[in-house]
Amino acid sequence: MHDEISLLDAHAQADLVRRGELAPRELVEAAIARAERLEPRLHAIVTRQFERARAEAAAEALPRGPFQGVPYLLKDLGAYLDGDPLYSGMGALARAGWRERGDAHFAARLRAAGLVSLGHTASPELGIIPTTEPAAFGATHNPWQETHSPGGSSGGSAAAVAAGIVPVAHASDGGGSIRIPASHCGLVGLKPTRARSSFGPATGERWAGCSAEGFVTKSVRDTAALLDLVAGAMPGDPYAAPPPARPFAHEVGADPGRLRIGLMQNAPRDGELHPECRVAVDAAGRLLEALGHAVEPSYPAALDDPESLKGFLTVVSAGVAFSLDGAAAKIGRPLAEADVEPLTWAVAQAGRGFTAPAYVAAVAANHATGRRLAAWWDGGFDLLCTPTCAQPPPPLGHFAAPPENPLAGYLRAGPYGAFTMHFNISGQPAISLPLHWSADGLPVGVQLVAAVGREDLLLRVAAQLESAQPWAARLPPLHASLC
Repeated sequence: MHDEISLLDAHAQADLVRRGELAPRELVEAAIARAERLEPRLHAIVTRQFERARAEAAAEALPRGPFQGVPYLLKDLGAYLDGDPLYSGMGALARAGWRERGDAHFAARLRAAGLVSLGHTASPELGIIPTTEPAAFGATHNPWQETHSPGGSSGGSAAAVAAGIVPVAHASDGGGSIRIPASHCGLVGLKPTRARSSFGPATGERWAGCSAEGFVTKSVRDTAALLDLVAGAMPGDPYAAPPPARPFAHEVGADPGRLRIGLMQNAPRDGELHPECRVAVDAAGRLLEALGHAVEPSYPAALDDPESLKGFLTVVSAGVAFSLDGAAAKIGRPLAEADVEPLTWAVAQAGRGFTAPAYVAAVAANHATGRRLAAWWDGGFDLLCTPTCAQPPPPLGHFAAPPENPLAGYLRAGPYGAFTMHFNISGQPAISLPLHWSADGLPVGVQLVAAVGREDLLLRVAAQLESAQPWAARLPPLHASLC
């Protein structure tokens, strides 16, 4: 029965508890057993909170929310519960034994819904590269091919869900870090509208509004229901996303009507597009047409502007420097170059080189890019359909760099964020769906992008596609039901 549980999404696992077929502690114990069995090969979990999870699941006080007893994992970057060891991929914080104080609003809302955290999943150091190979903790492996990357920065979460350890996991996205791992691991990954959920109480925003919290899941219905749990501003948040007209869960199965959808069949700025990624988006376009939508080749011209990412890169570099200062405050001493990975240090040093006016100019440039992107949707399109990435999942080690040139691997990241980064700049919602697998068995995702606040459209069409071309039965070789 436990291996069969690994095939179920969060809704189905919660139904077992509601029907009295399993107790919450049995769901959690089964997930812990799967983690212990698969982790020697997967390396997805950085910190284990198994004993706390057992105690919570067995307690009479476990909230009787919609997902009572369902196990999940938090990412080692972002949301946390009181007392959690949270390292952001940094060996320096791990060596210092850092633990968070108080609950993040995001994680508190999940706990109130009855979800039980098993711990934290691997992330690259400070989430700055689209693979999950932190020097302090080692590489996370893709369950579809263990020699390949699960993506980043939410690669540990995506690997754990794809392998069937948990049905859902927390993820975050500052340039594609939900959507890229979802694409590489054959999952659903929604980056919500800017400020759809709160970063509080410790933080107001991340990367000048480019970052968002979310999830990687097996099903569209799980994504929608989880978004309902965490959506909404908290006191003191600097701004908030437009509230939805109704719960996001109600959009799953709702008729989207006939939509006008632009199809992007080339990489931005004349970049290389792998043939498998072109096959994926072309097939998605045909499927959308078959579902009754008007699909035409079109995309925002701003995506081809070589200047459009300069402000974003400035904000990220400054944000990394700010994060290192925050880590230093936690440890109680300044961080030295030897405390972090060479890439992290190089990016932070670049960030420290910008003046305050230059940083403000970068934020203004990002806002201008966002307006240019939004104009395309305002011109009559409902959705944009693109490949999620310009390349399939790369082998582990693809982003490695020599010590004398730590930015070399960073520069190889371009094809993986080519279709995702702009929508962090604009704050628009975007979702990656597992609609294609390459000839050698690797997942290749397709991305849909909507206007700000229109997660409802994304979820309606995503559910349409899931029904027309189901993916739940596709399992990686490294899966709890098979191993």
